[in-house]
Amino acid sequence: MVDVKKTVARKKPKFLRTDWHKKIRLGRGVKKNQKWHGAKGRQNKFRLNRKGRGQRPKVGWGAKNDTKNFVSGVEAVRVENLKELSNIKKGAGVIVGSVGKKKRMTLLEKAKEMGITVLNRYLKTSEVGSRKSEVKTEGKA
Repeated sequence: MVDVKKTVARKKPKFLRTDWHKKIRLGRGVKKNQKWHGAKGRQNKFRLNRKGRGQRPKVGWGAKNDTKNFVSGVEAVRVENLKELSNIKKGAGVIVGSVGKKKRMTLLEKAKEMGITVLNRYLKTSEVGSRKSEVKTEGKA
């Protein structure tokens, strides 16, 4: 049985850039644009850690060393090709890197054969079924 390691649940603030709420392009309406950018200004109160300005990311906010690279209790390993997939240890999870659709499908099928969990498998069941039918028709032609 594999030991399940969990990250410690704690309240960690959202690290947001200075004055993000004032401008639309800094993520006022779009959450994905609400990214941390360090304050650079000479007299910037955020950079000077003044009260009421929100937290800044520091070393202390990181995870413990023994639980780093763990996603939902499974060790996460980034994979981009079949050779890397074959070197995975038993009990580890896979995160398929930035690859094309065709290679992603082959990696997912190989991982299923090997019994490895894929942590970023965002496919609907209908897509998987349609892909299998495409493969079967290509073989006949």
